[in-house]
Amino acid sequence: MSSDQEPYCDFRMTVRVEIPNLPGQFLQLATILAEEGASLGAIDIVEVRKNRMIRDITFDARNEAHAEAVIARLRLLPGFRVRSASNQIFLAHLGGKIATRSKVPVKTRNTLSMVYTPGVARVCRAIAEDPDKSFAFTVRANSVAVVSDGTAILGLGHLGPLAAMPVMEGKIMLLKEFADIDGWPICLDTTDTNRIVATVQALAPSFGGINLEDISAPRCFEIEERLKASLDIPVMHDDQHGTAVVLLAALLNALKVVGKRIDSIKVVVNGLGAAGTACCKILLSAGVTQLIGCDRNGAVLNASGEYLEAARKDVRSCMKFDQPFATLHAALAGADVFIGLSIGNLLNVEDVRSMAANPILFAMANPEPEIAPELALPYCRVMATGRSDYPNQVNNLLAFPGIFRGALDVGARTINEAMKLAAAHAIANCITDEQLNEEHIVPSVFDRQVVRAVSRAVARAAVDTGVARRRHKK
Repeated sequence: MSSDQEPYCDFRMTVRVEIPNLPGQFLQLATILAEEGASLGAIDIVEVRKNRMIRDITFDARNEAHAEAVIARLRLLPGFRVRSASNQIFLAHLGGKIATRSKVPVKTRNTLSMVYTPGVARVCRAIAEDPDKSFAFTVRANSVAVVSDGTAILGLGHLGPLAAMPVMEGKIMLLKEFADIDGWPICLDTTDTNRIVATVQALAPSFGGINLEDISAPRCFEIEERLKASLDIPVMHDDQHGTAVVLLAALLNALKVVGKRIDSIKVVVNGLGAAGTACCKILLSAGVTQLIGCDRNGAVLNASGEYLEAARKDVRSCMKFDQPFATLHAALAGADVFIGLSIGNLLNVEDVRSMAANPILFAMANPEPEIAPELALPYCRVMATGRSDYPNQVNNLLAFPGIFRGALDVGARTINEAMKLAAAHAIANCITDEQLNEEHIVPSVFDRQVVRAVSRAVARAAVDTGVARRRHKK
C-alpha cells in the first residue's frame, strides 16, 4: 500500500536499525513490537553486508511516549543498533512543503535578455504607465499571500509566527493543489494590529489576494475590515468566512432533508469568536430571521423580531457579552438548528430533546464535538461535525480555493457578501437531489467539481456586484 493510501496515524515511526545478519533476528524485532502493543507496518531492507543488515521498520504507536518506549526496547536488544528514528509527519515537513519554480527555462543569452535586463525594462515601463498591467505581466494575477501572526494556530492557540509556518505552507499547498493558485507564506513577528495592517498594505502590490489565517479574535475583525477598506484586492480571513460559507451550504441541504424553510427556523449559535461571528452574519444574510448567539456567559445576541434589522447591519455591535438574557440550554428549547463552534461535550441528550421536531445539529468543536454523535443521533435528524471520521464534515477546504480562484479570475477588488453567498449555494448544489440524504449534505473535499462550481459562481457574483476588473474569466 502506498503512503498516500495508508490510514493516518499521528505517531507513525520509521526506525532504521542495524542488526546481525543471522536467522531469527527479525523475529526478535517483531516480538518486541507485539509485546509493546505497536502496530507493525512496512519492513524495508536498506543494505545487506556479510555480517550486518540494515532495515527500516515502520510502526504505529499510540502517542509519543509509547513510540519512545518501543524504541528504547529496541536499543536494548543484543547486537542491535538503532541508527535513526523519524516520525513520518516530520519527514513530510522536512525542508518545508512548498517551493518556487521558473516558468521560463533560461538556457540562452536571448532568453536571459528577455526575462531580465534589458528586455524586462519595457515591461516595467508599461506597468508604471498602467498599474493594472501588473495583473497581466507578473505573478500577481494568480498569487495569494497567506498572512498570520501565529496567535490562533489551529486549536493550539498563540504559538508565534515560526510555529505558524507549517500551517501556512499547508494552506498554500491546498490552494495550488485544488485551485492552481500560487501562494506565499507571510508570518509576521508582531501582534500589533496597526503594524500588521501597515505591513500587509505595504506588501499588497506583490499579490492578487490576501488570505488572513490563524489571527486571534477580536483583532482579526479589525485587521480584516481595515485591509478590505484600504486595498483594492480581495482580502478574506478564512477562519471566519471559509467556515461560514461551508456551514451555510450544509444548512441549505440539511433544510431540504427536513423540509424546513430558512426564513422560518430558529437557530442557536454557540461560540462567538471569529468563525461563530461570521456564521451569524452569513446566516442572517441568507434569510434566517430568528437567531440567538451564545458564548460562555449564555445568550448574548438576539437577532430576531425588533432586533433583526440591527443585527443584519452590524451583528457584532448587537452582541452584549456582559448582559446574557438566557442560558444556552434555555435558548435551545424549540430551536430547529444548533451550530456549535465552541468546546466539546457541552450539550446533553435532554438539550437535543428540547429542540423542535427533526432538529439539525452542527457540532463543530474539534477534536471533541459539543455532543458526541453517538449520543445525539437517536434524537436529531441531521448532524454535522468538524471531523473527518463522521459523515457531513464542515471543512473550509470546500470554500477557500474556489472563492479565491473565482475572485482572481475576474480581478475582483474585494470579496463581498454576495460572493460568499454564491459560494455557499454552489457548494450545496454540488449534491443532487438523488444524492442528498441525512449523511450526505456536503460534498467530499476531493470532489473536483466543487472548486469549478464555486469559482464560477463567485466570479459571476463579482461581476454582477460591480467589483470585477474584467467581465470574463481568463
